Amino acid sequence: MSTKTVEQVELGRFLKVTARQFDAGRTAPEMFSPAIDAEWHRLLNSPDYQAFCTEHAGREIAHASTMGAGEVSWARSYEEMFGQLPEIWFTDQHGHLDHEGLAHYRETGTVVAEWNCAPAPGDGDDVAVPTRQTAAATQ
Repeated sequence: MSTKTVEQVELGRFLKVTARQFDAGRTAPEMFSPAIDAEWHRLLNSPDYQAFCTEHAGREIAHASTMGAGEVSWARSYEEMFGQLPEIWFTDQHGHLDHEGLAHYRETGTVVAEWNCAPAPGDGDDVAVPTRQTAAATQ
């Protein structure tokens, strides 16, 4: 991939954060961005996915279906590595920006969102993955 889209750049950063989280024994980071998730799903079905993962995470990162809602656990790790989350994280797959979610993040430094997938170690899809779910997500 010679020229990466903003979604690919951010997916690469997310995979790098994922590797850091896994190496520290933490739960899988939540994929809360529909725009970046759409790119992840596109790449998952591509022969380039393994190389993309290796470039950014040093290993292949699997995809797992998992539902949850609440505070996103990895925003601080991202900020330590790359700075503040850009708007694309608050954009859906159709290009619509969640102004309220972005404003909340910019004001508080926390991301509150819903998600339906997360990374997992390895290369299989829909593998069991430890994730953090809120009480609201489990009721």
